[in-house]
Amino acid sequence: MPPPQNIAIVICHGSYHSPAPYGPFITALQAQGFEAHCPQRPTCDLTKLNVGDINNPDLDRDPPPGGYPTDTDDVDTTTQLLLRLINDEGKNVLLLGHSSGGWVATQAAVPELQAKPRRAEGKPGGIIGLFYFGGFAVPVGESVHAFFQPKDGSVVLPPWVRFSKHGLTGLATLAKAPQYLFNDLSPEEAKKWESTLTASGIMTAPLTNDAYSVLPCAYVVLENDAILPKEFQELMVGIQRERGVEFTVFRAPAGHSPQLSWTEGLVESVKEFVGGILEQTETVGSLGV
Repeated sequence: MPPPQNIAIVICHGSYHSPAPYGPFITALQAQGFEAHCPQRPTCDLTKLNVGDINNPDLDRDPPPGGYPTDTDDVDTTTQLLLRLINDEGKNVLLLGHSSGGWVATQAAVPELQAKPRRAEGKPGGIIGLFYFGGFAVPVGESVHAFFQPKDGSVVLPPWVRFSKHGLTGLATLAKAPQYLFNDLSPEEAKKWESTLTASGIMTAPLTNDAYSVLPCAYVVLENDAILPKEFQELMVGIQRERGVEFTVFRAPAGHSPQLSWTEGLVESVKEFVGGILEQTETVGSLGV
């Protein structure tokens, strides 16, 4: 496959993250000719969470005036970047969703920004597909939080999350990150990337945009994921397949942070998926590649 001209990658990062742990992945994508971006989600931005010193955050403080940023704010931030790339620059965009960023990517991939309907209107650029790696590809109508909770109204908290004194209405951060998030990195690397983690609240907004049904979708199942076990990843893909939605499935011998531990494999999976999209696109010339 030749260098992917005019294609931009937009990564929607996971909760409790900054773009920092995606830096090596972005560099590797750029080395293959991709333009790549990872905007900071407001819900995970310590400067917006009223935690005091961001280098020593106090998660027990009260919410900022007006409340914490919401899931919708994350989508709005992603949309602002998409509008620039697509409307202003005519780029074709592959949206990547990691962990809870899968919800953000899916919600942001609205029809007016998708490549196919834009081409029908004679407009260049647009979203060409969705690519999840350990991503929360929850069904339409579900929120990230609700999908993984018992339907009887009770709440089950995973062992890798630690909440502030405000509980479910406050902030949370990752506990034992080397054990759960970076379980396939060296202790030194795990400690390095643990220092970049932030905090965020739970995601309660339901998914309303059914991008699965209209865009090419791929999922990288992370075989050694200690945050989101592979059975849950396969369950989400299976739910969509039962609806008749096709997913291209890749498998990675990685934990929940393959952008760090399986970087080249992740890049190759992106390249293969993009190549398949281009082969299936009847008007390849209109994609500018």
